[in-house]
Amino acid sequence: MRKQITFKDNIMARTLYERLGEQQGITKLVDDVVDLHMTNPLVSPRFLPYKSKPEQLKKIKEHTVNFFCAGAGGPQQYMGRDMVQTHTGMNISAQEYLAVVDDILGAMGSNKYTEEDKKDVLAILYSLKEGIIRV
Repeated sequence: MRKQITFKDNIMARTLYERLGEQQGITKLVDDVVDLHMTNPLVSPRFLPYKSKPEQLKKIKEHTVNFFCAGAGGPQQYMGRDMVQTHTGMNISAQEYLAVVDDILGAMGSNKYTEEDKKDVLAILYSLKEGIIRV
């Protein structure tokens, strides 16, 4: 007897990395998220200074893409600092953290990702929360 493969089975058979469009899709997502951060009044003060430093902003985006690709099951290796090292001393509030999460989910919505994809990304974001909200 053959098992009928459902849409949900097909989604689960693919990695999050594949479902997000691999490196190309994740790069587009990161670009869109940073654009949202630039206009989000809760976090824009942290991001707007990088507008005048395009090489530094490019490097931050590349690190973010590699981090996200590796964390989503892609072949990339993230060689940067961990969440604690990166965010210690930045005094990121819970409100700022949630604003960033909202921007990420907003960019995912604009890029037509599924609710399942959003849930999986949200789970990753919440698993990183303690390393980001540092004082």
